[in-house]
Amino acid sequence: MCYFILFLHCTLLFVLAQYQRKCTDSGGTMRLLTRQLMFTSSLALMLAGFGFCLPARSSSQPRLDLLELIDHQRVGFNWRNVTCPLCKTVFTILDIALLNDANEERVARAVSEACIRLHLADEQVCREIIELFRDDFIRALQQSLLWPSEACAILVGPSCGAFDVYAPWNITLPKVPKPPVKPPSPPKPGSPQSRVLFLTDIHWDKEYEVGSAADCKEPLCCRNDSGSPTWRRREAGYWGTYSKCDLPLWTVENLLQNAAKSGSWDWVYWTGDIPAHNVWSQTRKQQLSELTVISRLIHKHLGPNVTVYPAIGNHESTPVNSFPPPFIHGNRSASWLYDAMAEEWAPWLPKQALKTLRYGGFYTAEIQPGLRVVSLNMNFCARENFWLMVNSSDPANQLQWLVQILQASEDKGEKVHIIGHIPPGLCLGSWSWNYYHIVNRYESTITGQFFGHTHLDEFEMFYDEATMTRPLGVAFIAPSVTTYVNLNPGYRVYYVDGNYHDSSRLVLDHETYILNLTEANHGPSAPHAPEPNPQWKLLYRATEAYGLPTLFPSDCDGLLQTFVKDDRVFQKFWYLKHKGHVSEQCKEACKTRELCSLRSGRYDELELCDALNGFGGNLARAVRKTLC
Repeated sequence: MCYFILFLHCTLLFVLAQYQRKCTDSGGTMRLLTRQLMFTSSLALMLAGFGFCLPARSSSQPRLDLLELIDHQRVGFNWRNVTCPLCKTVFTILDIALLNDANEERVARAVSEACIRLHLADEQVCREIIELFRDDFIRALQQSLLWPSEACAILVGPSCGAFDVYAPWNITLPKVPKPPVKPPSPPKPGSPQSRVLFLTDIHWDKEYEVGSAADCKEPLCCRNDSGSPTWRRREAGYWGTYSKCDLPLWTVENLLQNAAKSGSWDWVYWTGDIPAHNVWSQTRKQQLSELTVISRLIHKHLGPNVTVYPAIGNHESTPVNSFPPPFIHGNRSASWLYDAMAEEWAPWLPKQALKTLRYGGFYTAEIQPGLRVVSLNMNFCARENFWLMVNSSDPANQLQWLVQILQASEDKGEKVHIIGHIPPGLCLGSWSWNYYHIVNRYESTITGQFFGHTHLDEFEMFYDEATMTRPLGVAFIAPSVTTYVNLNPGYRVYYVDGNYHDSSRLVLDHETYILNLTEANHGPSAPHAPEPNPQWKLLYRATEAYGLPTLFPSDCDGLLQTFVKDDRVFQKFWYLKHKGHVSEQCKEACKTRELCSLRSGRYDELELCDALNGFGGNLARAVRKTLC
């Protein structure tokens, strides 16, 4: 996906250069180039806000406009030469051109050719990713609210219009007053605890091949088309590889076998991302097949008596990140995916949960009397989801639905755990702000937030909105099953205040288990042969590693303060964040970035932390450079 966004930008430059060289051609060629320019410009503009390689920006930040991009590439074309009336005329013609399928085909060929000539990816990757993305993106663009004045506001400047596709919006909270906040107390010794298995970012690669090249030119390696390694150390290992590689199925199954043997589970949270990172060559049939295989493997190894509560990742759909709102019907809707999920997950979820799952990919269910789970479709907050061009204001009314669930739970005295894939601090600004507002209002009801997506072991803090100093919530971000990139495979175990009267249902502790690939791929008896029965080992237990009584919000905030004062403890966190496989320490700007990120349960808090430290947006860009 990084390649896709990058070459759309570069294609604009490519077409501009073509425009210059052929400006004396016939009128027909001129018209064709002009249309290509208009459409490619629009693609680049719209996708800039969604690309994995480019950071989202708040409305208060200056935007990197296309003029700067063109100047950096020394292309002899300047948007300052375009007047506001001419710009609006061009984009008005664009709206009409999009009605003609022949223009779409021409532009697709131009973009593909630019990708190849600029060496942004292998020729096959270039051609396949354009073919995969173009139809859905064009349909989203056609239905979007982007007016010529908004496009020209970016190109020419604010005097030519306003860019407000992601304008601020607010959910409505009930008028019921917030109950008095009672600080939680640790449970009495011997109180019951719930043991919860947490799986995220499995990324099974069915084309994984042992002995293939771990270093390749494609975005994903260790595959049957990755070629042969140049030296033995850089070949794909049996159990996985420290590189830009995903996992073979036997490693995933070995993890589940190990988890099944390590004791009974009260329940399981599973926050998505099943397919591999070969996002340029995926089909709906393949995605559904992988959904079925992994869902049934989990059911097989963990047994029929363990309930699994899944959430949808951004990789479940194809094209990746493509999650249209429910008002998009027909073949472009997401029903092909949601219906299959409802069928596979029916043994775990009640009928009402399956109903909302089919509608918008989210649901709620009672885990035990007094405890409820809410599974959110975080793709409706993701800047990479280009369908949000159509409407980014609470897609599917998911947050308003969440408020209703939380109010009903507050009325009944229930506690609620929220699970999802993408952490809220990485969401679009308005979505993140509203979610933060909801967590503040229902801080006594929401007692756990669990996410994945980053592949790393970290967390995001939530504070009271009045002062932004009193900690009231923690979003735990668990490490991935996959090795992508340069990681050990891993999984998480949460210990939650258990099922008894007046239980806080808060997270008391967590453990992280890893498969050390250096040991697993080289058995002690035969150094060049894999260990036949690898051991998943405890990497650390949080309270023991950091000397904490619990993982209540106040304890996590105290740990954050310790990171500031004691670099030794912070460096331990940095090591554990990468599942025990990191090549260097995190100092100076890197440490400041991490500390900002840990405080940033709300989008704009990261921007503020960045500004206060004088890094001019660089830290925010580094934090938000999420995985493809």
